[in-house]
Amino acid sequence: MRKKRVEGEEYAPREPKTKSAAEALSALMRLCSRAEKSSGDALRLMYRWGVPVSERQGVLAKLIEMRFIDDARYAEAYTREKSEISGWGVRKIAQNLYQKGVSKDIVSRTLAMIEGDDQRDMLEKKLRRKLSSTKASSDYELRGKLLRYALSQGYDYDMSIDVIDLITKD
Repeated sequence: MRKKRVEGEEYAPREPKTKSAAEALSALMRLCSRAEKSSGDALRLMYRWGVPVSERQGVLAKLIEMRFIDDARYAEAYTREKSEISGWGVRKIAQNLYQKGVSKDIVSRTLAMIEGDDQRDMLEKKLRRKLSSTKASSDYELRGKLLRYALSQGYDYDMSIDVIDLITKD
């Protein structure tokens, strides 16, 4: 519940609350037990909490040692969710994993799990749905809109062109 401001009364801006390394470890253990987190997520949270720079890597090492954080496990779960449920393409998934601090070798190993045929089927389904709701004055404009949509979803250019050719022939 917010306090009402009394006229003439000044409010001092809040100072950011800082956590010690032990408090951050405890908080991250709670968070990681509820949902998968990457090492990059943990470092960002510690930065926001004001954990001293010298102690962040130690906290992260403890979390990894106790298996609260495992970037490979995180990347597999993230990739499975985004490819099967959200229908994202390989490029968009990879970019988001890089942003979350997952290393390139883990990302490449994880993306190798995705089947090319599954990606193609998902792209075709998404583009057919998009085709029914897209308005365009010419075939050229329609194909451009579909291509931009496919690329924004993280799909490969060549695969996108092939699928657009397939569905616009109908």
